[in-house]
Amino acid sequence: MAREELTRLTGNGNGTCGKDDCPNVYRTARGSFVIQGDLSQAFTTPEGEGLVEIPESVLREAVRVLGW
Repeated sequence: MAREELTRLTGNGNGTCGKDDCPNVYRTARGSFVIQGDLSQAFTTPEGEGLVEIPESVLREAVRVLGW
C-alpha cells in the first residue's frame, strides 16, 4: 500500500520534524489505521507484527479529526 492511498489524520507536514517523518495516524480505504511512530521494544510481538510508540497528542488529534 502506498502512502498516497492513505488519508493522513494528523500533522500538517510543517512541523520541526519535516514533511513525512513525524509520528502520524493514517486511515486506509478499508477503515483500518496505519500508525507511524518510533519503534518500541516494550515486548516481543508475534511474527508479522510490530510496535510503534506515538505521543498522546497525535492520537487526540486523530480522534478530533474523525469527530469521535
